[in-house]
Amino acid sequence: MPQDSSPRQRQLSAVFATLEGGGRAQRVEDRIIGGISAGILLDGERLPSEAELATSMGVATVTAREALVALRSRGLVATRRGREGGTFITLPDGDRSALLFARLAGLSRVELRDMGIHYAAICSTAAELAALNADAEDAAGIRRILDAEPGAAVPGVTVGNFLLELAALSQSARLTREHVRLHTDFGSLLWLAHADPDFDADMLELCRRIVDAVTARDPARARGLVNDYIRAGVVWLIEAKAVRGPAPGTTIDRSNP
Repeated sequence: MPQDSSPRQRQLSAVFATLEGGGRAQRVEDRIIGGISAGILLDGERLPSEAELATSMGVATVTAREALVALRSRGLVATRRGREGGTFITLPDGDRSALLFARLAGLSRVELRDMGIHYAAICSTAAELAALNADAEDAAGIRRILDAEPGAAVPGVTVGNFLLELAALSQSARLTREHVRLHTDFGSLLWLAHADPDFDADMLELCRRIVDAVTARDPARARGLVNDYIRAGVVWLIEAKAVRGPAPGTTIDRSNP
């Protein structure tokens, strides 16, 4: 059965999870920027206090403070005093594409492919296990995610939530946690591809075929289709780098990877 926590709650936990190997301010800053880029931390959302952030991420309070100062200097957070004060995410137009394109520009083709392979390994294994373990009710649940009213969700969010719920159906807590972490790290880049209406429509249809495979208890097909999705996303991202970052909504030719 799917986990009790929502996809968003799981993603928030990943953003504020303990940093392995101790922490420096840059790593805290990068993690929060990753959360903003992934659409997990939204404009106006209040961050935990410095002390809470430090405890959650396993760093010193001064390190958390340094990270917030750096984020403030970049205009990504603002701190307000008073009873309702705190530190809040500031992304006034809600457009995180600039952050994502900046991150994409900093990755080489080799790094992109490597991240895609890692993401595909986790996602496809989760899909395979979901096809083996899910019952009819589970399959109906993930189909409902895809059948949300068109335009009701930001492009990419529907497929992202679908994959998170699919991972939960694997019945492996470790696999699900790794999927959530990778979704924040790499999966968020696929939002750029989903801003291409053709890509988004094709991938939503592909996800419906994944549900069919899960319903038919066909693990090999579920695994293969998830790999197809991520491969298409990596091709789109590499093409986007080649044309030096098209604006969201630009159609990329995916016929010649």
